[in-house]
Amino acid sequence: MSTVLPDPVAISRKSAVEAELNYLAPGVARPVSYTFEPPEGTPWSSGALEARRVTIHNARPLAEAGQISLDRNGFQLVSHRSALSDFSEESLIRLVYRPEAEALLRELTGAEKVVIFDHTLRDSANGSRANSALREPVRRVHNDQTFVSGPRRVRDHLDAEEAQQRLQHRFAIVNLWRPLDVVEQLPLALCDARSIAPGDLVPSDLVYRDKTGETYSFLANPQHRWFYFPRLRPDEALLLKIYDSLEDGTARLTAHTAFEDPASAPDAAPRRSIELRALLFWPADKAVH
Repeated sequence: MSTVLPDPVAISRKSAVEAELNYLAPGVARPVSYTFEPPEGTPWSSGALEARRVTIHNARPLAEAGQISLDRNGFQLVSHRSALSDFSEESLIRLVYRPEAEALLRELTGAEKVVIFDHTLRDSANGSRANSALREPVRRVHNDQTFVSGPRRVRDHLDAEEAQQRLQHRFAIVNLWRPLDVVEQLPLALCDARSIAPGDLVPSDLVYRDKTGETYSFLANPQHRWFYFPRLRPDEALLLKIYDSLEDGTARLTAHTAFEDPASAPDAAPRRSIELRALLFWPADKAVH
């Protein structure tokens, strides 16, 4: 997964910011995080964090030059205006936004089937990790699935016969991330998949009320190349590669985190966003490598 990269093309120091990202500190036990209030005396999350100051480049020039793609870098900027303007109603998200997102993902990736299995609203002012309906932004470097939990998602959301068949061919998990207002604070930092080494990945437990999932935490690596898209708008969205079954050099995952942008004004508006995660399945000629 790791490769030698040239200096970012068309990226100058003027278009980058210096900021701290929270990595997992080395040498700690397997991290555990809860999606609900844990038992008394148990922390919401275990595993000490280690803040590292990094350079985060403006990816817009590269995206405009066609040099950023989901399968190459693990993330991609897309232009798309949702038909839904009010995301406060769960019923409208399911009725309008999910079908619209499913169609968009099929169009952008060529997948023949898309299965959306969850969505999350976030608000930096009013969100809370204790509120499943409105979460706060995540401020640690992570990825939403692992090489173990990715295939497990197929079995969770398809019947046994179809899951067995689909697992024989290419499938992926993608996060479609959209701001609900122009992002003025806590933008998303995205790590170029080509700069991630296997040793950077630390499997971590994510505890739900009815099961335990698995995500990746990340150890710091000076080879990581970080990017962001300044002032993302509601008519723009990001695709994040969470898992890919291909092992042919295609980006299999990326790392991401919210970060404190030093360019944000003291009175910057809260960051409001919606993300949804989807399984993508390709035809039988896209075999697993």
